[in-house]
Amino acid sequence: MNKPNSGISSIDQYLQGFPKEIQAILSIMRSTIQLAAPLAMEKISYQIPTFYLNGNLVHFAALKNHIGFYPTPSGIAAFADELKGYKQAKGSIQFPIDKPLPLELIRKIVEFRVMENLKKTGKK
Repeated sequence: MNKPNSGISSIDQYLQGFPKEIQAILSIMRSTIQLAAPLAMEKISYQIPTFYLNGNLVHFAALKNHIGFYPTPSGIAAFADELKGYKQAKGSIQFPIDKPLPLELIRKIVEFRVMENLKKTGKK
């Protein structure tokens, strides 16, 4: 598995560092974010996959027992009721690796974050 500071420069490289079953989950997460934020650029930030649109939009990462999703505290607060069943911290959500990702919820959170970031410059 990938380790911090391992010189990863693309999301494709990041994905390749995991077993096939984890790669599949991460690829679904990536595709869901891409569809919800088609204008966002992909990059590696904090050594994890990041989508950027007028600032960091969301990050995600594979950890031992979960997929970490980092939509900022505002992205979590806006969907607090729908996220009640997931372990959370100030800016992160943990999706258990052995359960299907809540793709519709992820899409809605990403779309919310897109609107937030576009408001920074008055774009819609």
